[in-house]
Amino acid sequence: MEEAASNVPAILPALPEIVLAVGAMALLMFGVFRKECTARETSIGVIGLFVLVAALLVVEPSEAVLAFGGSFVADGFTKFMKLLTLLAAAAAIIMSLTFIKREGIDRFEYPILIALATLGMFMMISANGLIALYMGLELQSFALYVIAAFHRDNTRATEAGLKYFILGALASGMLLYGASLIYGFTGSVEFPAIAAVLQADGASIGAIFGIVFVLAGLAFKISAVPFHMWTPDVYEGAPTPVTAFFAGAPKVAAMALVIRVLFGAFPSMEDQWQQIVIFISIASMVLGAFAAIGQSNIKRMLAYSSISHMGFALVGVAAGTPEGLRGVLVYLTIYVVMNAGVFCCVLAMNRKEGYVESIADLAGLSRSRPMLAFIFAMLVFSLAGVPPLAGFFGKFYVFMAAIEAGLYPLAVIGVLASVVGAYYYLRIVKIMYFDDPAEPFEAPLPGEIAAVLGVSGVFTMLFFVYPLPLIAGAEMAVTALFP
Repeated sequence: MEEAASNVPAILPALPEIVLAVGAMALLMFGVFRKECTARETSIGVIGLFVLVAALLVVEPSEAVLAFGGSFVADGFTKFMKLLTLLAAAAAIIMSLTFIKREGIDRFEYPILIALATLGMFMMISANGLIALYMGLELQSFALYVIAAFHRDNTRATEAGLKYFILGALASGMLLYGASLIYGFTGSVEFPAIAAVLQADGASIGAIFGIVFVLAGLAFKISAVPFHMWTPDVYEGAPTPVTAFFAGAPKVAAMALVIRVLFGAFPSMEDQWQQIVIFISIASMVLGAFAAIGQSNIKRMLAYSSISHMGFALVGVAAGTPEGLRGVLVYLTIYVVMNAGVFCCVLAMNRKEGYVESIADLAGLSRSRPMLAFIFAMLVFSLAGVPPLAGFFGKFYVFMAAIEAGLYPLAVIGVLASVVGAYYYLRIVKIMYFDDPAEPFEAPLPGEIAAVLGVSGVFTMLFFVYPLPLIAGAEMAVTALFP
């Protein structure tokens, strides 16, 4: 008993993860043993669980604490990213309540799968070693494969789930191969030990190849070019609330993992990995901007938009400075909130025959639903980076960090890609306000979607009034990486 008691403090840093795992399992048992349990019932339980976990995260100290032999770390950076992940996951669950009931997929497992995916993301964010990294990544991925194909009677959804599974398995294999190379050439799987070996002995060819393969696997998770091929098909085929979830929480967790790997395990090899990150960033910004122009399906357009936005976020990572990482965290927060609002607008594209996804169906929305059209227009202007909306400040911080780091061509290409991207965002506004009206959507909006849309709209419009709390939180989070 004394030995067990002495081990209790060692697992305290992982208390939010433990509570989330136990709570998800309890809700799963509740759904199994309660006949005709609905997703709404388990959604309430998962949202309550998220609130409890958020409270535990808030009261955690920001100083770095290790657990499980140093493979798990909790600090100010992990706290910030986990809270942002919880926010994105909770918004996805709230947005889905009416949709899954109307589409006939009202099954209690849905929010529990999101909770288990969130648990995997927590493990990714706190990973301090290659084994912990892989465990978190796979826990997240398995849950995401299932919810991508959750609408199993829909051919597009099952196709999306299958494509995501096959390409995800390929990416996981690449990451695992890279991890094995790094272990073979450094003799350790823990990030601090890997950093110490590389600092002392220098970068070997094997370690550089390992970094390339690990970054390839992580680039898949954030939909960065050239590992973006799954994104348009999965975004289009998956149920819309699932697409909203994919566009938010997993991107946050994967970007946190990219930052932790690069700055925790390979700080001495910045010259090597910076070239890779710059290439991925430029390719993502440019391809996302140009490929979205010809899209007629709004979810496919948002898929290419998300590819482009991950490229913008990687600009801050490429800078390799505290200012750059602060810009990345601010950018991700703004992106998650904007994205939730945009997908609420997509969920509002609902007629008697069902949900529609063509951009042309937005024609004349300003006349039938002026408030919805206004908020949608404001959100897409923000995605384009138009001041003084929130999206402008996200891009401003990462571009300024690139300029301060001397990466002038990267910043210029980013600005030009933003200009190109503005075209397909403005096209949505033009269709809503100037085209001949199409058949109006059903009204009013479900209460939960209206609530998420309202919060997203207010944040996006008024962020410039008081941005200090977010900037200060990002600053504190980055301090944990640059003590």
